[in-house]
Amino acid sequence: MEGAGENAPESSSSAPGSEESARDPQVPPPEEESGDCARSLEAVPKKLCGYLSKFGGKGPIRGWKSRWFFYDERKCQLYYSRTAQDANPLDSIDLSSAVFDCKADAEEGIFEIKTPSRVITLKAATKQVMLYWLQQLQMKRWEFHNSPPAPPATPDAALAGNGPVLHLELGQEEAELEEFLCPVKTPPGLVGVAAALQPFPALQNISLKHLGTEIQNTMHNIRGNKQAQGTGHEPPGEDSPQSGEPQREEQPSASDASTPGREPEDSPKPAPKPSLTISFAQKAKRQNNTFPFFSEGITRNRTAQEKVAALEQQVLMLTKELKSQKELVKILHKALEAAQQEKRASSAYLAAAEDKDRLELVRHKVRQIAELGRRVEALEQERESLAHTASLREQQVQELQQHVQLLMDKNHAKQQVICKLSEKVTQDFTHPPDQSPLRPDAANRDFLSQQGKIEHLKDDMEAYRTQNCFLNSEIHQVTKIWRKVAEKEKALLTKCAYLQARNCQVESKYLAGLRRLQEALGDEASECSELLRQLVQEALQWEAGEASSDSIELSPISKYDEYGFLTVPDYEVEDLKLLAKIQALESRSHHLLGLEAVDRPLRERWAALGDLVPSAELKQLLRAGVPREHRPRVWRWLVHLRVQHLHTPGCYQELLSRGQAREHPAARQIELDLNRTFPNNKHFTCPTSSFPDKLRRVLLAFSWQNPTIGYCQGLNRLAAIALLVLEEEESAFWCLVAIVETIMPADYYCNTLTASQVDQRVLQDLLSEKLPRLMAHLGQHHVDLSLVTFNWFLVVFADSLISNILLRVWDAFLYEGTKVVFRYALAIFKYNEKEILRLQNGLEIYQYLRFFTKTISNSRKLMNIAFNDMNPFRMKQLRQLRMVHRERLEAELRELEQLKAEYLERQASRRRAVSEGCASEDEVEGEA
Repeated sequence: MEGAGENAPESSSSAPGSEESARDPQVPPPEEESGDCARSLEAVPKKLCGYLSKFGGKGPIRGWKSRWFFYDERKCQLYYSRTAQDANPLDSIDLSSAVFDCKADAEEGIFEIKTPSRVITLKAATKQVMLYWLQQLQMKRWEFHNSPPAPPATPDAALAGNGPVLHLELGQEEAELEEFLCPVKTPPGLVGVAAALQPFPALQNISLKHLGTEIQNTMHNIRGNKQAQGTGHEPPGEDSPQSGEPQREEQPSASDASTPGREPEDSPKPAPKPSLTISFAQKAKRQNNTFPFFSEGITRNRTAQEKVAALEQQVLMLTKELKSQKELVKILHKALEAAQQEKRASSAYLAAAEDKDRLELVRHKVRQIAELGRRVEALEQERESLAHTASLREQQVQELQQHVQLLMDKNHAKQQVICKLSEKVTQDFTHPPDQSPLRPDAANRDFLSQQGKIEHLKDDMEAYRTQNCFLNSEIHQVTKIWRKVAEKEKALLTKCAYLQARNCQVESKYLAGLRRLQEALGDEASECSELLRQLVQEALQWEAGEASSDSIELSPISKYDEYGFLTVPDYEVEDLKLLAKIQALESRSHHLLGLEAVDRPLRERWAALGDLVPSAELKQLLRAGVPREHRPRVWRWLVHLRVQHLHTPGCYQELLSRGQAREHPAARQIELDLNRTFPNNKHFTCPTSSFPDKLRRVLLAFSWQNPTIGYCQGLNRLAAIALLVLEEEESAFWCLVAIVETIMPADYYCNTLTASQVDQRVLQDLLSEKLPRLMAHLGQHHVDLSLVTFNWFLVVFADSLISNILLRVWDAFLYEGTKVVFRYALAIFKYNEKEILRLQNGLEIYQYLRFFTKTISNSRKLMNIAFNDMNPFRMKQLRQLRMVHRERLEAELRELEQLKAEYLERQASRRRAVSEGCASEDEVEGEA
C-alpha cells in the first residue's frame, strides 16, 4: 500500500542513475541497482503521481482538463501542473483536512476531494486507477497524521531511523482498510514516473486562471529543450553535469547542498539518450522546493528508499536473531542455576562433619523428591483432564463437521434443483409449447432485454457495493483521525490550562510584590512611591485581552463567575482592590491546576453514580463538591430528603395566594432587605433581572409558612443562594424550609437568637481545643471572635467565602447538617493561623478578620483541613457542648430577666413616690 507508482523504465532512469552513482559513492553501481529494481513493489516505496482530468473553468470553457498530479509527503499537499515537465505547479490541494468521495451513479473514474474551502472533481482513466488513487490518498493522509510534526534535518537518516515504526503503523492501517476494500494493484503505465512520458495535448490544457505560471513554465521548457539538445550532440566526455559553470549554477541547493563538488573527475559519463528523456532528467535536477517531486531527483529517491528497505530487512533479521539468542541465554541460565544448586547440595553433603548432618541432608533431598513426585502426579492429573477435554472438543468438532457436511449436501441439492428449474424456465421462454411461429422471436427478444436489464442491475449493484466499501473505509479512517485530533486538542487544552494557571500565579506574585512595596513605603512622597502608585494603577486596569492581538485570551479572569458573583470585588480602597485581584488570580490558578487532576475524575464519578441513595460514597462525593451540571439535581434530592414529611402538593401556591390577599407584617422589612442582598451578584443588581421578584415571593411565602419566625435578617441570603442554584421558586422555598426548620436548631432564627449564641460559645470551646495557640494569641489582644463568626453561622458563610468554596460547603451542609459549619469555621482559622499570629495589635487583627475569609483560594486545601485535620469531631461531643452552654445561657437570661424585673419594680416605686409628693404639694397650694 505504500507504493504509489511503477518503477521508471530504463530509458528514463539510466542517465540519472549513473549520474547519481558518480556523485554519491554510497549509491550502488548500475548492475546492483538493476537487481534491486527487480524486487517486489511492496519492498520499495514509490512516488504517488500521475495524470488525472480536473473539472474546472467558467462559462463556455468549463470542462475537463488533463493535469499532472503529485503528492508532497512533507506538507500533505497534492500539487498539480499542466505537464510533468513544468517547473512550477499551478495550484495545490491540502489533504490534511480533506475527505474523499466517489459516487456510483457518476461517470466511470470520477471522484471528489472535499476540503473545508472547496470541492475538486477529478477523473481517472479507469475505475481501477480511480480506486488506486483513492486508497493511496487515504494512506498518505493517515501517514501524515501519524508522522512527527517537524521534518528532520537529514531526510535520509530520519527515514532510515523512523522507517520500521512508520511502516508498522501503515501496515496496521492497511490491514484495517482491507476489511472494507481490497487493495487495488498498481495500474501499469498510468501512475508513477512512467506516466510522465505519456503524450498530452498542448494547447487544450492551458490554464487561463494561472496564465503567469503557464508562461513561466513554457519559457522554462523551451530553455531546457535547447540545453538538452546541445548536451545530446556533445561528445561523451563533455556530458558531465560538472563540465560547465552554467550547469553547476543550475544545481538545486536542496538536493546537492550536502555533497557539493564531491564527484571524482573520472566518474562514468551517461550515454546519450533521446532528447525528451534527457530534458526530463535535467529539468528534474533544476527544480527548487516549489515542486518537491523533481527537487530530490528520481533515482536518488529510489535508491535511498531501496537502502531503507534493505536496512529494514536487516533490522528484522537482527531482531529475530537477537530474540533467539535471548531465549538461548535464558535456557542456559536456568541450566546453570540447576547445576549450581546441585553443586551446593553436593558440597554441603561432603562438608558435613557428622553422619547426622549428612543424614539430615539426605532426608531433605528425599522430602524434595517426594514433593516433586506429588507435583508430577498433580501435573499428570491435569494432563489427563486436559486430554479428556481435548477429546470432548474433538468429538464436538467432528459433530460440527458432520453437521456442516450435511448442510453442504442440502445446499448442493438445492442448487441442483435451482439449476434444473432455471433451465426449464429458459426452455419455456425459448420454446413455448402453444405459440404461433412469430411468438418465439418476441419471447426471445423479451428474454434478451430482461437479461440485459439484469446485467445492468448487476453492474449497478457492483458499483454501489464498491462505493459502499470505500465510503466505509473513508468513515473509518476519518473517525480515527478525528479521535487523534480530539486527543491532541485535549492535551493542548490541558497544557493551555496549566500555562494559564502559571500566568495567574506569576501575575498574583507580581501584584503581591507591589502591595508589599506599597506597605513598606507607606505615604512617603518620592519618585519611587509615585512610580509604585502608577504600577499598581496599571495592574488593576490591565486586562490580557487588550494586550493580546490574538483571539485567544491569555488572562482567564472574567468579570463574573458562573453563578453571577464578581470575581474581583469592587472595593473603594485601593489596597483592598489590589488584594481582591490577587485573590481572584490565585483562585483561578488553583482551579486550572486542579481541572484535569481532580475535577475531571470527580465529574466522571458523579456521571457514573446513577440514582442517589444515602451512603458513605455519596458522603465523600458531597464533601469533595458537586459539579455544576449535577448540583441542581443533587440539591433537590437533598432538600426532598429533609422536608418530605412537611411537603404537600400546592402548598407554595397556597401561601402565595394568602400573601396576595393581605399584607404580612414582615413585608416592609423584606422589601428593605431585597436591595441589600448580594450587591456583588449581577442577578440581584441588574434592573431587568427576575431574581429579586422571585426572592420576594419566596420570603413572603416562608413568612406565612412559619409565623413564629416570620422573617429574620439573613434569611434573604439563604434563599438567594438556593435560587441561584435551583432557579425554581418552589425548590428554593423548600430549601429555605429545610435549612430553618430541619437542619438548624429550633430557635436559631427567633427573636432572641438563643441557639445562635449557644453555637458561638461552642465554637470558642472547639477553637481552644483544636487551635490553643491561636486562641491564646487572640485572648492576649482581647479579640472577640463572635463579632466575626456570628454571621458565618447565621447565613452559612453566604457573605464570607468566594462562591466556588461556598457552594462546596453547602453541598456537604445540606447532607450532614450543622457539624459541617463548625468544621469549616475551624478550618478557616487553621488556614490563616500563621497570618493572624503575625499580627501584634488588636485593631490590626480586627481589620484582618474583616476580609480574611476572601483570601482563601485553595478549596481542596480547606476541605482537607475541615474533614481530616479537624478529626476527631464527633456529633455526640457537639450535642453535649450545646446542652451545657444552653443551660448556662438560659441561666444568664433568667438572671437578666430577674434583674430587669427588679429594676422595673424599683422604677415603678420611685414613680409612685414622686407622684405622691406632687399630690401633697398640690393640696398645700389648694389650702393656701
